[in-house]
Amino acid sequence: MPTVDVVDLNRKKVGTVVLPPEVFGCGPHPSLVHEAVIMQRACERRGTASTLRRGEVSGSGRKPWKQKHTGRARAGSLRSPVWRHGGSVFGPKPRSYAYSMPRKKYRAALQSALSAKVAKGKLFVVSDLSLQQPKTKLLAQALGQFSGGDHALVIVGNGQSGVQQAARNLAAVKILSADQLNVYDIVRAQVVVIPERELSRVKEVWS
Repeated sequence: MPTVDVVDLNRKKVGTVVLPPEVFGCGPHPSLVHEAVIMQRACERRGTASTLRRGEVSGSGRKPWKQKHTGRARAGSLRSPVWRHGGSVFGPKPRSYAYSMPRKKYRAALQSALSAKVAKGKLFVVSDLSLQQPKTKLLAQALGQFSGGDHALVIVGNGQSGVQQAARNLAAVKILSADQLNVYDIVRAQVVVIPERELSRVKEVWS
């Protein structure tokens, strides 16, 4: 069972805790993690690229010249794709790139990503994440003890709106609840910070 130190916001040890092995003690599955990240990134694509087809570009529908006896190649429309200012043939249209993967596979990928953070010593369990005031400066100072300025993922629970408010102006900090955890944000973060009381909630959602 993975055991880590419980620290305060000054990164001083105040105890130890056994992490739920169902979530934080799984083996590495890099292929699953990669598949989950690609799926998430695809779902985030806006898919707004659009081109005009031959029926949508401006121009007359009249035949430019008669079919025969002109010495020129036959032509049926000014909007033909082979003409300048003609319509596009296979150009993009607005579409959704979203797709899904089986829940069990995604759950295994997330467990693998969290376990990798534990194995690398990049997951910190804090005894309390409460701030005296919901100020960005205070949160930045606290998280600086763990991340050193790198991207940090902070897992919060109910009643910690002050932390969410303080993190609004911190581009390198992502605040998520246990049920909002996702593989991409875990992989992207350099460190993961979680209050001790939220461990049971993470286990409940993702075990």
